[in-house]
Parts: sequence; C-alpha cells; structure tokens
Amino acid sequence: MALLDSQGRLFGKISLLDVGAGLVILMVIFGIFFFPGSSGSVAQLSAPKPIEVDVVVRGLSATDPKSLIKEGDKTNIIVRKQPSGEATLKAVKFLPRNTLVPQPDGSVKSIADPRIEVAFVNDMVLTLVSKAQMTKDGPVLGGEKVKVGTSIELDGPAYNFTSSVIAVRVGK
Repeated sequence: MALLDSQGRLFGKISLLDVGAGLVILMVIFGIFFFPGSSGSVAQLSAPKPIEVDVVVRGLSATDPKSLIKEGDKTNIIVRKQPSGEATLKAVKFLPRNTLVPQPDGSVKSIADPRIEVAFVNDMVLTLVSKAQMTKDGPVLGGEKVKVGTSIELDGPAYNFTSSVIAVRVGK
C-alpha cells in the first residue's frame, strides 16, 4: 500500500488538506492557551484605591437642579456607554451664568445673564468619590480608563446627564 494515493489521501483514508487544517487548528489552540499575551489581562490591575473625579456639567436644563443633585447622594457612573459602578457626590458647586456687557468707557463688565431663556440652564462642577483599580496608565472604573476629557454619564433616580472630567485625584 502506498503512502499517498492518486487522490492525495494519506494511506487511502485521510486527505492531506484535512491533515493541514487539523494542524492549523491545533496550533491556534496551543497559541491561545500557552501564549495568551498581556492585553486586557486582569493581572495588570492593582487593589482598588479611593479617587476623586471633578466633572463639569454645562447647560443642564432643569427647573430645580438643587433638589435633584445634593452632596452625599449616590449616583451611577456610565463611562463610554458601559456601567462603571457607583460614586458619592462629595461636592456640588453651581456656576453663575454671566454675560459680558461693554461699558461706555471701553471696559467690559460681567453681570448675571438677564435673559429669560437661560433661567433654567445650569452649569456646575461636581466632585465624585469612588474606588478605582490602578494601572500604569491611571485609574480604571468598571473596566474603563478615566482621564481628563473623558465623558462620564451620571445616572440617578431622577436624572441622567453627561459631564466631562476636568480633574482626577488618586488617594492613598
């Protein structure tokens, strides 16, 4: 009996193409389990540390935001459309809505915006306190990196709005 027959089968039973495909599958499985790589590995994360994240909220339309958002309340954090845990509102600072008014002497004066349509538009800075795992690139909340400029969606019992990170402080 010949090693290969006229149709390319090994010992007249197994095709060489099947043998090649089987070897490729075995090499892929071997590579996945014995050389997995380091990207996305949980082993890179350290123990959770407390962090404070300052976020700015611009143009929140609400009739009474002071009753919605209070210091000490808990809020859910959503980073890049992924639920990323819960945080406590440590500080809530409402920013004034001002407009610049030129004066007759050429100077400019800042006064409270008198327009009726901006009465329900609010700007604020919120300080969120939570625990985050640390990587060499910085804090990670719920599997998502948090850096200055990251958009964070805040979701509470009576609100849901987007904010932007302006400062991140890592505790000890």
